[in-house]
Amino acid sequence: MEPLLPPWPERSSGPKPVDDRLCLQGIMYVLHQDTAWQLLPLTMGFGSGRTCWRRLDSWQKASISQQLHRILLALPNEAGELDWPRACVDGSHIRVTQREPQRAHRRSTSGRRAANTT
Repeated sequence: MEPLLPPWPERSSGPKPVDDRLCLQGIMYVLHQDTAWQLLPLTMGFGSGRTCWRRLDSWQKASISQQLHRILLALPNEAGELDWPRACVDGSHIRVTQREPQRAHRRSTSGRRAANTT
């Protein structure tokens, strides 16, 4: 997978980006657990949910989703463990929503107040 990923720009200061492998593990965790990005536990070491979401978004913008999907299917195929009639090959179902995850404490209640006022 690493050769498919866009290179990181050289930075002289600031924190080092979270490793791509850790971000991928965080992405897989969120998708497998069907949980919200902001609920990804920092204690697992994958970086924040926002970091993982942004990484997935940048990878999709770099059009590596289909290539990565093919690579991930190639490994079990070579081992004879892939059930092709049940496999999705085009990868078109994989997409990130256009909105970034929102923080729970930023919700506005003004709409509810106006609706409840008589």
